Amino acid sequence: MTDKHSRIRVLIVDDHPLLRDGIAAIVERQPDMTMAGEAANGAEAIERFRELRPDVTLMDLQMPEMGGTDAIRVIRSEFSLARIVVLTTYDGDVEAQHALEAGASGYLLKSSPRTDLLEAIRAVHSGRRYVPAAIAVEIAEHRGDHELTDRELDVLQKVAAGRSNKIAADELGITEETVKTHMKSILAKLAASDRTHAVTIAMKRGILGR
Repeated sequence: MTDKHSRIRVLIVDDHPLLRDGIAAIVERQPDMTMAGEAANGAEAIERFRELRPDVTLMDLQMPEMGGTDAIRVIRSEFSLARIVVLTTYDGDVEAQHALEAGASGYLLKSSPRTDLLEAIRAVHSGRRYVPAAIAVEIAEHRGDHELTDRELDVLQKVAAGRSNKIAADELGITEETVKTHMKSILAKLAASDRTHAVTIAMKRGILGR
């Protein structure tokens, strides 16, 4: 039996109580792990981290008040050795890349088997990175892509909301011709065949929120 004080202390951050309970049950069944605590949003996660100093933090990305990526950035700025595994429903490569750039050591889909969750916790605790092969490939494939500019993102969000070029132009305070120019650039950068395809790709990759 592992000594209680040498177990991996895990902090779980997610806005769904049932999911936190489920992960806690899995963690507590491991002889080498124990629950350090839990939090329901990014701001709470920062406070709990400061208070508990867990060995590994499991961090959801989509949460109210403050999202996971922002919380990771703050925690890592204060605790450079913090080991954080992102837990998310989405496999978008842009979302993953932003979380890893913010300082996450691992990235795991909530749909993953529990064996992957335990493997991720142990890997990150030992100082290794844990990124599923499929996501690592996506990140590598798109690493050289030109990122969309802020204005292109504005235009794409309007398109995703069903706005026509004219209405998007009016709402953004630019000309319709400028919107068309931005759309042409967006299609090229995302290798999309049309507006709908561009929105689908952007959502799949985590460029646009769901």
